[in-house]
Amino acid sequence: MVSKLVQVIMALVLILIFSVFIGVSQAQMRVGFYSETCPDVESTVRETVQDAALSKPNIPAVLLRLHFHDCFVQGCDGSILIDNGPDAEKHAFGHQGVGGYEVIEMAKANLESQCPGVVSCADIVALAARDALALANGPAYQVPTGRRDGLVSSTSLAADMPDVSDSIQKLKSKFLDKSLSEKDLVLLSAAHTIGTTACFFMTDRLYNFFPGGGSDPSISSEFLPELKAKCPQNGDVNVRLPIDHGSGETFDKSILENIRGGFAVLQSDASLTQDEATKNVVDSYFGSLNILFGPSFNDDFVESIVKMGQIGVLTGSQGEIRRACGAFN
Repeated sequence: MVSKLVQVIMALVLILIFSVFIGVSQAQMRVGFYSETCPDVESTVRETVQDAALSKPNIPAVLLRLHFHDCFVQGCDGSILIDNGPDAEKHAFGHQGVGGYEVIEMAKANLESQCPGVVSCADIVALAARDALALANGPAYQVPTGRRDGLVSSTSLAADMPDVSDSIQKLKSKFLDKSLSEKDLVLLSAAHTIGTTACFFMTDRLYNFFPGGGSDPSISSEFLPELKAKCPQNGDVNVRLPIDHGSGETFDKSILENIRGGFAVLQSDASLTQDEATKNVVDSYFGSLNILFGPSFNDDFVESIVKMGQIGVLTGSQGEIRRACGAFN
């Protein structure tokens, strides 16, 4: 009798352990997370992004930046999408110029009509960034899904976003806080190979780099007059210019070549050559040995963006699945 009771207890314990294991496994992110619950999720997001790009050619850069900004505040939880008043995270100073919200909402609406309450907005942001990158001839890659949407959105939480005026040491520190390495810093900065910036972010670098005025000496003497012509002192700060000089619409490593040669548009990009660790990463993608032995810029970028996409994610029963991306349920 005692022996049978022990067997029953052991069986129950094993069932409990197995159930917990299954629950934990189901809570983890994985490629194809929605394969049974919403099988057309990836094609739906991809088609939505492609449609948006027909009328807005800058969509690849916009959605890639949205993914970055979402992940750097509280993790990749869609908190940047919330629009519930002036204190919502999206209105933070560090998120100036971030866009693409309407594309995410459209993809969400399309998915809600197919499988309501299943796909998170956080996952849509990550998938949309991947699909947008493909439109700029970027590398194809698989996106682990299974993120849940966050329950908090506040401007105060976005106070420590990486900034174009940050020193290389400050940038390294901010990335390290997110468990991202110097290599990740270089590669994710290289996402600037597509997209534009406003003269607003160039003014200090061009005219007030030192307390008494003057330009950043790291800017090539050949490039400086061109930048000043596009962004004249006391001119229109809303004028935009490509961040990757000469290759602003195609995803490639030319941004790193520009950085090496003094043709970086943003101060934060230029600073990558001012630190031995980040400079070595930049240099590793050039030279005759790179052609023969690598590393591969595209492969390394994919590794870094997938890694970034897993910062502070909510899974399992954490957070929620929003019905609309701009509002909590």
